[in-house]
Amino acid sequence: MAGRAFPVVLAAPSGTGKTTIARALVRTAREFVFSVSATTRPPRRGERDTVDYQFVDRAGFEAMIEAGALVEWAEVHGHLYGTPRANLEAAAQRGEHVVLDIDVQGARQIREQEPQAVLVFVFPPSLETLLERLEKRGTERPEEVARRLRSARDELERAADFDYVVVNDDLDEAVSAVRSVVRAEAHRPVRTRELADEVARLRDAMGQVLDERYSNIS
Repeated sequence: MAGRAFPVVLAAPSGTGKTTIARALVRTAREFVFSVSATTRPPRRGERDTVDYQFVDRAGFEAMIEAGALVEWAEVHGHLYGTPRANLEAAAQRGEHVVLDIDVQGARQIREQEPQAVLVFVFPPSLETLLERLEKRGTERPEEVARRLRSARDELERAADFDYVVVNDDLDEAVSAVRSVVRAEAHRPVRTRELADEVARLRDAMGQVLDERYSNIS
């Protein structure tokens, strides 16, 4: 019995590898689909519009906010990021788990609007690894690395607000851990629409039998 689809939120400080985990989930399992975020950030080398991000200018982003087209949005490191509402609606219609690669601010907004969402906080295995990942990007000046580290320090305080924590020491293990979380959550009775429907049908059938065969027995 397949469980009901729900959003899977991966949030973490920059450099923890949450985007890599999100992409790997989508690449290796058909029940996952990636939510392409809108952003005012300039594209990095190799990034493609509508594939990696939906790149828009600030005026266009603000128009999306005004139209209610974003289920969450936040300003991070001077740029606006947001999740188009259409991404979640389309995934729900197809019965897929939409994977959101967002920041801690956005995760809180998703939880408010989508209570059934599962929130996963991605930890780096160590500070040294986080620094190495940030510095290896080659696109970050020392000032930017310092700013991201300050943000990471603040974001770590919110880890306790999440449903699960996954340490991204090994990519395959991290992806497997997220899959296990989703599999377990999908089959919890509170999340399983099919089980609820089956229970309702069974109760109705029992009531009918009681009425037809045992109505004279108190």
